[in-house]
Amino acid sequence: MDNKRVLLAVVLSLAVLIGWNLLFPPVPPVHQKQIKNATTRQSQNSVSTTVHSQSYAQTKSENVFKFNPARGQKITIETPLYRAVFNSQGGILEHFILKKYKQSIEPDAPNIDLITPEALHKGPLGIVWNKIPTWIKAEWSTNGGDKHLAPGQSHTLSFVGRLGNLELHRQLTFYGDSYQIKESLQLINLTSDPARGELSFIISSPGLSKESNRYNRTRIAYFNKDGLHEESDKDDLKPGLKIEPPVQWGAITSNYFLLSLIPGATDMTFKAKLEKNIYRLALSQNIQIAANIPAQISCTYYLGPKDEKCLSKAPGNLQAAIHYGWFDIIAKPLIKILNFFYKYTGNYGVAIIILTIIIKLLFWPLSQKSYKSMNQMKKLQPMMAKIREKYKDDRQKMNEELMRLYKTYKVNPAGGCLPMFIQIPVFFALYQALLGAIELRHAPFIHYLPFTDMVWLADLSAKDPFYITPLIMGATMFIQQKMTPAPGDPTQAKIMLFMPIIFTFLFMNFPSGLVIYWLVNNILSIAQQWWMLKKS
Repeated sequence: MDNKRVLLAVVLSLAVLIGWNLLFPPVPPVHQKQIKNATTRQSQNSVSTTVHSQSYAQTKSENVFKFNPARGQKITIETPLYRAVFNSQGGILEHFILKKYKQSIEPDAPNIDLITPEALHKGPLGIVWNKIPTWIKAEWSTNGGDKHLAPGQSHTLSFVGRLGNLELHRQLTFYGDSYQIKESLQLINLTSDPARGELSFIISSPGLSKESNRYNRTRIAYFNKDGLHEESDKDDLKPGLKIEPPVQWGAITSNYFLLSLIPGATDMTFKAKLEKNIYRLALSQNIQIAANIPAQISCTYYLGPKDEKCLSKAPGNLQAAIHYGWFDIIAKPLIKILNFFYKYTGNYGVAIIILTIIIKLLFWPLSQKSYKSMNQMKKLQPMMAKIREKYKDDRQKMNEELMRLYKTYKVNPAGGCLPMFIQIPVFFALYQALLGAIELRHAPFIHYLPFTDMVWLADLSAKDPFYITPLIMGATMFIQQKMTPAPGDPTQAKIMLFMPIIFTFLFMNFPSGLVIYWLVNNILSIAQQWWMLKKS
């Protein structure tokens, strides 16, 4: 029985550590029942004399609806947080550069640009009317110019477009201390008959992360009454997604950044698609415009980091976009604690070490019982060996006698494994937090390898480039194993012998911040175990 329990503990530990990486990426699972693939083709019949016969999403010729940025003038809105470049032709967003975030840890690395030229033909921040991209087919004018905003200031940029007998009046409002852009759109029907159609607000962007990074995939997210849903599988995104209202928001997102659309009405449909490596989403509404009576519709854009303080100020419960997977309820408090310690230390590596010490203190009583149980097991080893020898041909009888021995001396054979299982949720919560918290992106611990100019632990969300910390962590596991009573069963002993090696290889590609947590935890465990052995 003791053999089965310990083997089960080891197997479950390995299964959780390995299976998590392979099967559960750091995003909440998508609710497939809420996703409907776009399966119907749009009609190619003429809508009116001013409307092209083919739908925007299914244009056969790339030259039919091709956006030419040279047609319009560039308008720059600059704040302490970002620099946004708009095209007066429809108010298309050509660049959105985040001033506080760089592409890499190199000193001369460029800042993150959430919009690139590749996305322009998909109309970032554009308006679509009856499948027609207004930034291409309408004639536009603007009365605004470049503007620099200080914190607390706001500014409204206006665009006026004419598409056949429809006038579009766009008003985009910017804020000096926010990543939000609020839009108020007025539609005016210039005919004497009511006009009906589908209007869509658009956001488009290339991938926000490298395709090779399986831990930080670009994905489509949305939030409705059933909670947060995310889809990163390209095969599912290429046909398209369609989510019926109400939808509180939709977004193109990665672990760290977000381009989101928040509807101003509850009857807007969420659509998303991946075409030629460009992610495109729309919030659409069917509306009727009476003659000479303007129709009003609004939305809010958010383009920026997945920072809780910034997202909490946005409407539609946008802060729900920050989610750390199964252990989200543990990960979020850990991030708050890390941020608290960071205020005083100025170093997230030091904050992780302090957090590790606190966690160890919380688990101290449980660990004491565990080490006591292991010491008792060590004393029982001679008697257990005799029982195994005596009943080696009768497995059932051997287990019965071992259980009787445990009961007599009040020993729990699995007691030594309990602290490890208790800490697994904390381990994975911190793992998810280190992968997904914008605060820890590019956060350094020890920037250079001591006595060299080689960059070392300069990014706690990335792996140790020289594998120093995983190797030391593996050594501490080996020391712990040597201090632990050896299993009486040879099979168990062999499995335990390979545990430090397996864990070392697993941790080589883990975030260095997580390795530091586990390494410091091991050192503290060795100290506690040594103290217990000395005391006994």
